[in-house]
Formats: sequence, C-alpha cells, structure tokens
Amino acid sequence: MTDNLPEWLAKAFSKPRMATYLTAAGGESTTAMRLYWWNVAASAAFYGPLHCLEVTLRNALHDELARHHGRPDWWSRAPLNRNGIRLVDEAREKCERSGAGTACADGIVAELTFGFWISLISGARGYDRGFWVPVTHKAFPYYSGRRADLHDSLLSLVRFRNRIMHHEPVFHRHLAADHAKIYRVLGHLSPELATEAQAMDRVPALLADRADILGGVRPPRF
Repeated sequence: MTDNLPEWLAKAFSKPRMATYLTAAGGESTTAMRLYWWNVAASAAFYGPLHCLEVTLRNALHDELARHHGRPDWWSRAPLNRNGIRLVDEAREKCERSGAGTACADGIVAELTFGFWISLISGARGYDRGFWVPVTHKAFPYYSGRRADLHDSLLSLVRFRNRIMHHEPVFHRHLAADHAKIYRVLGHLSPELATEAQAMDRVPALLADRADILGGVRPPRF
C-alpha cells in the first residue's frame, strides 16, 4: 500500500510510519499526506496548552514542597522512592554537564520530567501519606475530588504529551476530550491561566477544519 506514496515522502518519513496514515485514508495517498500534515498541525497546536499545564504543575508542586520542607531543594528531605531519587540525581547531573557548575534548585526543577511531577500525586508506596496528604494537594486549590482521579487524568495527559513530543500519530484519538481534560486540570491549578490560554488556543479551529483539510478544501498549515 505504501508504494502509492511519492518516493520523496516515503524516503523522508519512512514507509512504516506512513502506513498508519495510508490505512486510515483507505489507501488513498493524497488523503494520507493531508492527514499526516493535519496530525503535525494538531500536535503543534496542542503544544501551547500542554506547555501551560506542565510548567504550571511543576511550579505549583515545587512551591508547595519547598514551603513545606523549608528549603528549595526539598527533595533532600522528602520521602522519595528509589526511582524518584534517581530522577533527581539525573536532573542534577544534566545541570552540571550543561556547564552551570553546582546544580541549583531552579535548574533541577526545570530538568525533572513531567512524569516525575505526576508521580508525586500517585498512590505509589508511601506517596499518598508522604506527599499528597500533607502537602501536594495544596498545589490544586480548585480541586476537591479524589487523588486517584486526578492522578489518572494527569497520567493520561503525560502519555498524550509524550506521543506528541515523539512525533507519533494522534489523529485517531478523541482529541476534543484530550483538549477538555487539559483545561479541566489546568483549571484546578489556575483558572485565570486556563482562561488566558483558551483565548489563544488553535486546537478547536483545527479540529473543526479536519474534514475540509482532508478533503482538499483547505490547505494544511502548521
């Protein structure tokens, strides 16, 4: 089926990668190309909302943990498990390799992964009592639900974020639901930021234009 693709496209993006789009397009190469570009555009549009969520989440958690432990390097006292300690050590090493000298707290915070921050809301052994109950729930002043439900939402969003950042297909997902979930969680952190971000958000327009782009009515843009 991928033999229908222009040679330059198959070479640039690989036949295995394009096979997913060709299958979704019923083997029609022009539609597959348009779907590919629409997927790139949708991924690019989601970058903004995901950026707001990830940066706000880590800053909110860091601020509360630093306040609770009375120091910016709160990880030196917090009850992190082995994996958490490993991730902090890796972040510190990255800071030091970058030429920043002794890694400062702000540098380590920036290097820690989205997954690390979400783990602090998990039910991992000891984390509910060590993190959520005494401190991390305070990072979500507009949330009153169950920790497990919040963690499930965040875990699904980090997986979605990773698909986007690794240039994987997302066109087959219920993207409107992903979009709503981002703003729902962001609203638990900062309703003001959620309102500000939505005013600049291109995702709804892209979702609405999908049929026109795949049909060739509108050209794909990213």
